[in-house]
Amino acid sequence: MQYITQLSDFTYQGPCAVTLGKFDGMHRGHQRLIRTIRKYSDENTKSVVFAFDMKQFLLNKGITRKMLMTNEERKKHMEKYVDYLIECPFTEEFRKIEPEDFIKDILVDKLHAKYIVIGADYHFGRDKRGDANTLSRYAKKYGYHVDVITKKKSDDRIISSSYIRETLAGGDLELANELLGYPYTVYGRVEHGQKLGRTLGFPTMNIVPDIEKLLPKKGVYNCKVKIDGVWYKGIGNVGMKPTVTNDGRVLVEVHVLDYDAEAYEKEIEIKFLTFERGEKKFSSVEELKEQVDKDIASGKLYFEKA
Repeated sequence: MQYITQLSDFTYQGPCAVTLGKFDGMHRGHQRLIRTIRKYSDENTKSVVFAFDMKQFLLNKGITRKMLMTNEERKKHMEKYVDYLIECPFTEEFRKIEPEDFIKDILVDKLHAKYIVIGADYHFGRDKRGDANTLSRYAKKYGYHVDVITKKKSDDRIISSSYIRETLAGGDLELANELLGYPYTVYGRVEHGQKLGRTLGFPTMNIVPDIEKLLPKKGVYNCKVKIDGVWYKGIGNVGMKPTVTNDGRVLVEVHVLDYDAEAYEKEIEIKFLTFERGEKKFSSVEELKEQVDKDIASGKLYFEKA
């Protein structure tokens, strides 16, 4: 896959199957769009995901928003599935472009779209006046085919990034993972900590996630952890470790079962499987150790049954 962050860097001259959207989280609805462009792609027709990068535009308006997927995570997730991922910075110029100009100048002249695949509620152009009907109206004029994909639902509710955010905030990890179609994942580099866990008999790997990354509800989780390409079972914690620190940082730490090597400075991947309990401040380190021992025992039982 070729990863492009400036539209001017896209130079492929052949026909393309293009899908457009925000693609935050790459949930099951997004996956349906990607499967469709893959259906149209072949040796000559390339599959292209066109996603506006809204970060700077929102910051300019004083809006900060945590992401289900950082840009780097989205790149990792897509690299096996499409030929091109274009993350185009959203600017005032793009916001004001007329819908037909967007179709002609961007989709047709620049991206050589032969097939355009969108969700039913996708809007584009000035005042969001462009939509599925707009694309269909100009299809014959500009020589492309449009597929409008209906929204995927779960229990009569449309699968969306905002819905997944709700489930993560509420600790319903199983539902979040069902909506995503894969376990919610956090990446990070293992850093040196206080080594308290090692002293108490349960060494942990500590990572500070990307500042843009949305973390699940604070608490304890059963996890899978990828270290040097190998998957291990683990018991993870998201939170501020209130019993032993007061610096206010939200960290992810994980006790990895059946792993006793050093992992400092290694990039690891943590997949969250089930939510076990919320974060709690204990009255003493001894009480904390007693609870962690229970968490580890519960985690081992979970993996035995799984």
